[in-house]
Amino acid sequence: MPELKEYLPEIKETTRVRTRRGYHYYFYLNGEQVKSTNSLFGKRLELKSNGTYVVAPPSIIKAHRYVYEIPLSEILPIPKILIMENNSAFLTKDKNHKTFRIPKYHGQKVGCICQVLSRDLQVGERNNSLFILYNLLLRNKNTKEYSKKLVIDKNKSLLKPLTGLELKKVYRKASYKYGCVGIRDRLAYIKCEACEYRFKDGELKDSNILIKNIRILPKLSSTQRGIACLLGTIYNGESPSVYRIAKEANMDWRIVNNTMKSLKKRGFFD
Repeated sequence: MPELKEYLPEIKETTRVRTRRGYHYYFYLNGEQVKSTNSLFGKRLELKSNGTYVVAPPSIIKAHRYVYEIPLSEILPIPKILIMENNSAFLTKDKNHKTFRIPKYHGQKVGCICQVLSRDLQVGERNNSLFILYNLLLRNKNTKEYSKKLVIDKNKSLLKPLTGLELKKVYRKASYKYGCVGIRDRLAYIKCEACEYRFKDGELKDSNILIKNIRILPKLSSTQRGIACLLGTIYNGESPSVYRIAKEANMDWRIVNNTMKSLKKRGFFD
């Protein structure tokens, strides 16, 4: 299918199997969660993931032997478009589910919105996920009514949706100030690698701690610059604890603590 190569140029290089009617293309999940569907990109394309199976080489079906045209050793990681399908994403459910199609909304560059909408939320992550989804939608200039509608529609699509009373608590408050790290702390499945929202709309603005201190950056030690970069990017606009920074930087908390004190003495922050 020519259109498929436009969406997924990787299929020309990854593991490929010739079937009786076409091809199977293989990607490894690398720990990602991907939902199976029979209408990928809104077309008659099947995507098989966890809990499903395909006929694999060297099986023989109706006198046709399934063979590798590109060996399994050449398998590539699953493309990001299949993990964060933006405008054309379809999540197919079993017969007890409603099909959920990711709608249009303001904030397409905010990767965690799409990841929450794309995920088949499980018990234990529904409340936090829908609460954060609602607040992110509001922060990205979606109206209260439309944000509630998206949350309600997403909830209805779940295998085990929240009750009406539980759902009211989700959008009762809209004043949380979690940054990227705060969201990741509460939603372990969130991946930030492909997000286009880095540094607040992709820019380091004048209020950013790195911009305000750009003249003294060359005078800092490598450890000080490392911590400064974390404060100006991952923790931009937040006031993280020493322990949170140490965990993110994979450093001893005492080193981080001393570095923070030295940065404060230099007037890097108040």
